[in-house]
Formats: sequence, structure tokens, C-alpha cells
Amino acid sequence: MSEHPNPALVILAAGAASRYGSLKQLEPVGPGGEALLEYSAFDAWRSGFGRVVLVVRPQTEALFRSGAGGRIARRMPVSYVWQTLEDLPAGFEVPADRHQPWGTGHAVLAAESAVTGPFAVINADDFYGRESFAAVSGFLATASSSEPVFAMPGFELAATLTDSGPVTRALCRVDGDGWLEDIVERRGLGQGGRASASAVVSMNMWGFTPAVFPELRRLFEAFLAAAAAGGEFLLPDAVRSLIREARARVEVLAGAGQWCGVTFREDRPRVAARLAELVDRGVYPRDLCGDPLTP
Repeated sequence: MSEHPNPALVILAAGAASRYGSLKQLEPVGPGGEALLEYSAFDAWRSGFGRVVLVVRPQTEALFRSGAGGRIARRMPVSYVWQTLEDLPAGFEVPADRHQPWGTGHAVLAAESAVTGPFAVINADDFYGRESFAAVSGFLATASSSEPVFAMPGFELAATLTDSGPVTRALCRVDGDGWLEDIVERRGLGQGGRASASAVVSMNMWGFTPAVFPELRRLFEAFLAAAAAGGEFLLPDAVRSLIREARARVEVLAGAGQWCGVTFREDRPRVAARLAELVDRGVYPRDLCGDPLTP
């Protein structure tokens, strides 16, 4: 049984959002001006999560504290950690021409100091639905902190595509017992593409225990030793390595919620309309941080 009945939610919010053109992690899309990460925090809160860890860049922390992070803190504690280029293992230096972040695997490592038990990882600019958080929370409630057994909700590819342009998705191969066999990042996926519309994909929502941290550190050091200035240490690639090396198992959770997200600026009206519909149906309160509802 888990020693930590109230897991943490680690939100990856340090991306540069270069395709979007602004800090899309804080883009107001809810009826009350909420960002997507506020809906994720709300769903996590009512699914039994106890606190939030926001992975941000040093230059954006104040924006999160005065905005979405500050509003989330009215419901549950929020910690901030930085993802920086200089945060490297001993013996490694930042290449002179390296400017982009090290990737989502490195972002999870940045949160290690703020995590003491089982935790979930999500992207700040994705909406996963309450069902997804409930599924991950249920998994973490019985997860052993010492065993490398992790989880991810599986989403249907067709439901994660957008008419605004091609996207990158992590295509998954799942065995008959619901365990992840392989995961591969595929770029340039769009409506009517060659990939099966019913294929299972990961949207970078994971259920981990602290057992993942030494494995990520090991893989990150190998990445740094082999990589030139380019490339990113991506979380799906790290999980794939762990599965291939038989160093971890990943359960693919059924019953994920309906995903939506902001990849391109053109996605914003569609996402805003979806959230407004859910608020009108009573799935979410109109004021996320002011509603006195209990989980």
C-alpha cells in the first residue's frame, strides 16, 4: 500500500511555447479567465491529490504566483521549482550553442526535491478530464514507493488531433493485459493521416513513484554523454528505455477523460467553447477558486 494517501500533482509549465507565440500555459480559456492548468488542479483536488508542484522557468515564476498558481493555492498547497539549462549532473556543462530547454524528462527531475511520495505528471497546456485524474489517483493509492511500476491513461489518437495543424503524439503499443509494450513519438500527425484513429496515445500524463527518479537521472546522464547541443530528453523516450531494459512496467489505465489542449493559437476558441459547455452542464463551477465545494 502507498505510504502517501494524498499524492502530489507535478505540472510541467516551463516550456517556451514557441509555436504559440506567448506563454500559453497561462492563456485564459475558462469562462472566468482560468488557464487549463487550473482545471487540472481542480480535478486533481477532487480526486484526492494533496498538493501541486509547478515546474517553471525562473523568469516566469512571478507570473504563475500572481495568476493561476496563486488561485490554485486557495484550495491546496503549491510549490515552485525551476527547470534551468544549468541544472545538470556533476561533470556536465551547457553547450555554448544550447538555448532550448532539456525536455520533459529533465523537467520531472527538476521536481524531485519537492516530491516525497507517489505523484502524477501532466502538461500545463492540456486538459485531461476528471476521469483521468481519478484513474491515476486510484493507481497511486495502492502503488509501492519502492517498486518501478508506473501508469499512464491511454487516450484515443483521433480525439487528440486538431484541424489547426500537424501535431506530435506518443503512439503506444499495449499488450492484452493492459501493459505498455512500446511508446514512440511521432511528428506530423493530423486528421486523415496514416496512423489508426483508434490508436492509443500518451498525452504526457503519468502516475509515478519516487522509484522513477534514479532511473531518470541515469538515463539523463546517458543522454548528455551521447548528445550534441541539440535534442531533448523527453519523458516518453525515457519510459520507452525503461520498458526495453525491463527496468520498469507501465500500466495503461482505461477510462481516460476527454482530452483537449492548446497547441496552436487557433485551438483557443475550440477549447474555450468546450470549457464553457462543461461549466454550463455543472461539471465545473463558474468560479474555480471561489466555489466552496468539497471534493
